[in-house]
Amino acid sequence: MCADVIVAEDDEKQAELIRRYLENEGHTVTVAKDGLTALEQVRHRTPDLLVLDVMMPRADGLDVVRVLRAEHRDLPVLMLTARSTEDDLLLGLDLGADDYMTKPYSPRELMARVRTLLRRTRRTTTPDPTPDPDTDHRLAVGTLVIDTARHEVTADGRPIECTPGEFRILTALAAEPGRVFSRQRLLEELHGFDRYIGNRTVDMHISNLRKKIEPDPRKPVRLLTVFGVGYKMAETGKGTRRATT
Repeated sequence: MCADVIVAEDDEKQAELIRRYLENEGHTVTVAKDGLTALEQVRHRTPDLLVLDVMMPRADGLDVVRVLRAEHRDLPVLMLTARSTEDDLLLGLDLGADDYMTKPYSPRELMARVRTLLRRTRRTTTPDPTPDPDTDHRLAVGTLVIDTARHEVTADGRPIECTPGEFRILTALAAEPGRVFSRQRLLEELHGFDRYIGNRTVDMHISNLRKKIEPDPRKPVRLLTVFGVGYKMAETGKGTRRATT
């Protein structure tokens, strides 16, 4: 699975180490030494993955992710940081990072994360060679509609902007209204985040989603808490249905 990877890392030794490991696995690698250069490279090509250090000159990694997601660029982002506090990690997650590793890290683990991200991306972007014309990639729970193919969400007809993590959690819940998902199960939907991240990650995503899709986030009617267990999507009528045009 060869890929085009941009490595944004201002530490030359770290950048060279990552480059060598990636090239040994057959990937094409371009190194950017600051955040603005990384942004320019992403805008002028379509890389398969961005490995992004947080602490960089000209624009830090968090700003880079913020800009990329504001521009609706969905390329996978694996962030690297020397920061290890949960708040810092959650901020990167909330901005739209797909995975997060803290320094020092094992290069072999880093390559494993890269492989997993690339496999997941290929699964979601490669079209079915024999598409079924009757297949609909949209889920509807009441007036909440999720288009999994286009990565779009609407609530009561309003477009909703979701980070990748929010989208995965929302899709899992909407696919089975009424089913209670534990926090651990929802963490699995987020896929492979750093060991510092725990149940608070899910709570943060749910809180952010409620602000976006609930008429009153303080009195949720869609994303319900099942105390001591987890969360569920409220059932509407017969639950999830295929959205119609």
